[in-house]
Amino acid sequence: MFLSKANHKRNFVRAFKKISKLKKNTIYILCSLLFLGCNSDITNKKDVSDLESLQLKTSFVDLNENNLDLSVFKEGKTVISYWATWCRPCIEEMPSLKRAEEILEEYGYTFLLVSDETISKISNFKNDKNFDFNFLKSNKSFETLGVYFMPTTYIFDENGKIIETIVGAIEWDSEEMITKLKML
Repeated sequence: MFLSKANHKRNFVRAFKKISKLKKNTIYILCSLLFLGCNSDITNKKDVSDLESLQLKTSFVDLNENNLDLSVFKEGKTVISYWATWCRPCIEEMPSLKRAEEILEEYGYTFLLVSDETISKISNFKNDKNFDFNFLKSNKSFETLGVYFMPTTYIFDENGKIIETIVGAIEWDSEEMITKLKML
């Protein structure tokens, strides 16, 4: 059967409209699924604490290369100090930081010193300087974590929420600072 030009054009237009309608329906269905999927995920997620968020951004290892889950420190307050072996202010504040750690132990504080340098470099520093801290290595650079100055210290409460941020070196064992930390 031979179709006239007009019939051929009509059939083409009908077919095009069907395809267009099919495309619109397909796009509508895909968008609906995407929207519903996103919404259901939002309502099912629990709030993530600052400490848990940090754990999601990077992983931490101790000097024996064991992975460390920061959630083990939820029982008390956690002090995370970002430092480097070449950072003079970081090194200068370490003796007072150690004394504060000893004073605040009975108040449920845990002090963690985090570097993004190699484990061997951190271990050599620890042995050379004879500092007895909980030294950790971050597997991400400080810039990735939003840390641009050293030392930078975050204090987390028992719920993993940041309650204090300190940029720069301080006298951790000063009476004023100890009193402040006891009251946090």
